[in-house]
Amino acid sequence: MHCARIISYLRQTVPGPRRSIACLAALSDTHQMLQKTCRDFADNELFPVAAKIDKEHYYPTELMTKIGDLGLMSIVLSTKYGGTGLDYLAYAIAMEEISRGCASIGVTMSIHNSLYLGVLEKYGTEQQKRNFIPGYIDGRQIGCFALSEPGNGSDAGAASTTAVLSGDRWVLNGTKCWISGGYEAKAGIVFATTDKSLKHKGISAFIVPMDSPGLSRGKNEEKLGIRGTSTCQLIFEDCEIPRDNLIGESGHGFKIAMQSLDAGRIGVAGQALGIAQAALECAVDYAGKRHAFGQPISKFQAIQLKIADMSVKLESARLLTWRAAWLKDNKKSFTKEAAQAKLAASETATFCAHQCMQILGGMGYVSDMPAERYYREARITEIYEGTSEIQRLVIAGQIIKEFR
Repeated sequence: MHCARIISYLRQTVPGPRRSIACLAALSDTHQMLQKTCRDFADNELFPVAAKIDKEHYYPTELMTKIGDLGLMSIVLSTKYGGTGLDYLAYAIAMEEISRGCASIGVTMSIHNSLYLGVLEKYGTEQQKRNFIPGYIDGRQIGCFALSEPGNGSDAGAASTTAVLSGDRWVLNGTKCWISGGYEAKAGIVFATTDKSLKHKGISAFIVPMDSPGLSRGKNEEKLGIRGTSTCQLIFEDCEIPRDNLIGESGHGFKIAMQSLDAGRIGVAGQALGIAQAALECAVDYAGKRHAFGQPISKFQAIQLKIADMSVKLESARLLTWRAAWLKDNKKSFTKEAAQAKLAASETATFCAHQCMQILGGMGYVSDMPAERYYREARITEIYEGTSEIQRLVIAGQIIKEFR
């Protein structure tokens, strides 16, 4: 249903020029139409309210529903399960355009697609899919992903949250932290240790309804950016879930998490590209309108050099992201390439947001202009789903392995 809806919508649009993506002509007609549709939606629906969402820290329920109605909340989910059925290249393109309009909405879209629906479709049983996918394809309900803990951070294999089988129920105890969308989510993919003696090989994955007895949420964290989605702890105190809520086999949780994060990094790269693109557009627009010494500041070489550097980094990171998506779509190994894309795109977002503020000068430092929001939002893309340091370790490890 959603696939038909979005394709029908796309056919009503005519691909237009995009001044910032020189390689757009290499994309299929469907990808080009998707890009234009998402860009128009971001311009008309998201950008006008992004500052309000950021300042008031609210979850934009109505907008999430609209995005769901376009099929973007289940964009890579198979049509067999009611999804849109597009590929990861489409996902990367859509993520960039939506995040360009509002990065908070982008992260919700990313986690829900890659780390909730993606996990269930690939590893869930048919019964789990019937129970936890149909209500989650249109943006009216979302899922979350609970891996991090207060004491493990990047060491995902050191999970202290436990799951003990008691009869026909799993009993969970422990705390998960930094859960994006934790307050809005109706269900979550939760990782817990089922055999401590096996360390990371003793971690298992579960699907947990958020209204399960024994599960509570911590405070909604005050954050530097990405304020249009909640971030909180999930606290499990003798939380019981059915035995059948185990995802995959017992002890396969760490593998599920790592493989899912590979795909999720394509989404985060897309989000980072959107922030970087917005920063570049803001800088170029301002430079053309701001006059100094009798001419637009875009005439000054110092400004032109900044714009050139922003553009080169952005296009390079975009191509890395598209390559990672292409590899995944063609069922090839993409762990290294996803890490490269996420690393390059996130650091490009930070760089472009910084340069944007420099070009705007004092105007870049006040909230009347979006530059300061881009600066704040860019930072998280270098942290979640693996910090820049972790990405470098993943990349190096894969390269060393290739040379053995």
